[in-house]
Amino acid sequence: MQAPIPYAENDEKISRKERTTHKKLAKTFRRIISTTHRDTHHAERGVHAKGHALLKGKISIHPDLPDELAQGLFATPKTYPAFVRLSTIPGDVLKDSVSVPRGFALKITNIDGELLADAKGNAVQDFLFASGEAFAVSRAKSFLYAMRVFSLTTDRAEWAKIALSRVLRVINAGLEKIGARNDVIDFIGGFAPTNPLGERFYTQVPQRYGNYVAKFDIVPASENFRALTGKTVAVDHDADAIRHAVHNVLQKDDGAWTLRAQLRRDAARNPIENASVAWPEEDSPYLPIATITILPQESWFEALLREMDDSISFAPWHGLKAHQPLGDIMRARRSSYPMSAQLRTRLNGCPLHLFPRIK
Repeated sequence: MQAPIPYAENDEKISRKERTTHKKLAKTFRRIISTTHRDTHHAERGVHAKGHALLKGKISIHPDLPDELAQGLFATPKTYPAFVRLSTIPGDVLKDSVSVPRGFALKITNIDGELLADAKGNAVQDFLFASGEAFAVSRAKSFLYAMRVFSLTTDRAEWAKIALSRVLRVINAGLEKIGARNDVIDFIGGFAPTNPLGERFYTQVPQRYGNYVAKFDIVPASENFRALTGKTVAVDHDADAIRHAVHNVLQKDDGAWTLRAQLRRDAARNPIENASVAWPEEDSPYLPIATITILPQESWFEALLREMDDSISFAPWHGLKAHQPLGDIMRARRSSYPMSAQLRTRLNGCPLHLFPRIK
């Protein structure tokens, strides 16, 4: 296995025109949020609007990591408070029978080290994960086109989305049997309705990893979470079936995930600017660096957590300089995510907190 490539400031190739794209993308997010607020009198996130769980836990950095993994936040074995939000990707709150990929947002608090300016002095490190090894498109310009299409259907024709999802799930299940599952079909409604506690999640795009560059993933670690991998949830007659499935586990059992890092080892096969390329695991495997532990708890209690969910913001630019986000997609998120958080805060009249106030 090749040694990891050292991080260099010129790793990123920034286009002079990308700022225009990023501004247009932020405008599209604004349109999605404004639409949901107009129709429901409540502003949701521009993406990942529907939460399935908001969890309090801890993350323990593994001891005796080799030098290439003992970087940044992970340089010293230590345990930090952590918060996890499980979600669904669209910007409108849909019934779970519209089965699309999921999100896993991780917030680590009380950290030490030099922070990025966007953290505004708050000692937090956010990592954002989603179903699927790579991002759906290569660059922000293509993402803009996709989001414009989704903005046209935001909060509209849910019955049609449900019907389409049922068909696409059948198609993708058939494709999976022959090893040809399609990520695009997943994205538009053919995602298998599994319990997210047993899923694998990816950051999909790279970040600085101290002296190196890496992507991250999350995999089930505890036996009860691993037992849920691939297990489907009946979603056609319960609008919040995923939320209930998660709650049924966590109201009585604890559980754990492993956080892993995939170091950049080959410049050609591990691009930074093309987010749609999965880095081959045979060249650079995901290596365990920390364990996230969740104790039994109420994973979603509507009266209490609705307000808390509104007040929490997750963004990859909240964190350490040692884990600076890299690439065009990450640079687009730098402007879109704060705008999204500030808009829904203003519309909902709910103060924003980088530190969650989960009791």
